[in-house]
Amino acid sequence: MTTNNRLDYDALSGTVAALTEGEDDTVSLMATVACEVHHADDRFDWTGFYRVVAPELLKIGPYQGGHGCLVIPFSRGVCGAAARTGQVQLVPDVEAFPGHIACASSTRSELVLPVFDASGAVIAVFDIDSNQPDAFTQADADHLSRILAGVFSR
Repeated sequence: MTTNNRLDYDALSGTVAALTEGEDDTVSLMATVACEVHHADDRFDWTGFYRVVAPELLKIGPYQGGHGCLVIPFSRGVCGAAARTGQVQLVPDVEAFPGHIACASSTRSELVLPVFDASGAVIAVFDIDSNQPDAFTQADADHLSRILAGVFSR
């Protein structure tokens, strides 16, 4: 789905919408989104969800790529910051992020988006790692946030 190194977010959005239409199981939705996004762009080295399973606690959910961290408290790392604040974390250099958790030594940049349910509660974070520095843009964050809202906030 990349064209001249640019991800076709309209096509990705359409594909995700078609594949998830009528589905309400959160894990099935997460698995489908992780797979489609991961394979849409070569920048995406690890793509997956960390689910809110208890107050202030994330556990790994469906993902694509190598092993991820199993448990992340809201108080640690880029994923914890996204869950804690409810704000997108766009990190061009993970080494410069205070408290970064190195689940994979190859990760150079990261984009983490909070995932909200229909009531506005954070139910997960969507984590995308890249082995390239400064791999993500605000446009990536905006497009992916819209895709997530279309799947999980309906």
